[in-house]
Amino acid sequence: MKLFYTPGACSMAVHIALNEAGVKFDLEKVDLQTKKTESGLDFVAVNPKGYVPCLQLDNGEYLTEVGALLQYIADTNAGKNLLPLVGDAARYRVLETVNFVSTELHKSFGPMFNPATSDEAKKAQIVHIGTRLDIVNTQLEGQEFLLGDQFTIADAYLTTVLGWANFIQLDLSPWPNLVAYAGRCMSRPAVIATLKAEGMM
Repeated sequence: MKLFYTPGACSMAVHIALNEAGVKFDLEKVDLQTKKTESGLDFVAVNPKGYVPCLQLDNGEYLTEVGALLQYIADTNAGKNLLPLVGDAARYRVLETVNFVSTELHKSFGPMFNPATSDEAKKAQIVHIGTRLDIVNTQLEGQEFLLGDQFTIADAYLTTVLGWANFIQLDLSPWPNLVAYAGRCMSRPAVIATLKAEGMM
């Protein structure tokens, strides 16, 4: 397999999941401005959507979208317990949380990285993000990870998104459960390995 990624982008969630699963894979960095990969490929020819992540499977096919890739990695490495099996009610709680991170947090950070977003709009967006972090902070009360004691694909995704707070000067201290959680996740060997590989540590 090969993961097409951009350092620190949402592709990092997939990178973490691959490391947690302990599978062998290659990396190819993508410049999202030029749409070129580090080996000189036209990334749009690889993924017409033009954004990461994109995973080239062992059969040569390409798969995209964070949620789909996280589920694929978990299901093809079931022994790593990154996602409960089909039929287990806990599976759908994990997928529910993956979707919440995707639609309510990931997408909410987007305008903060857009130069066209006004300062006033960014202030409003910070307030909006805070309401979503309130929910996650409550969910983490009394537990190690989002769904209990087991690190799952939802945690790989949230760990990535929380990292963006540094880039927009968002102080997470009002959410103490989140701060403690981020510390636990960032100390995991798979997360450390991901950060090092992406040149962020």
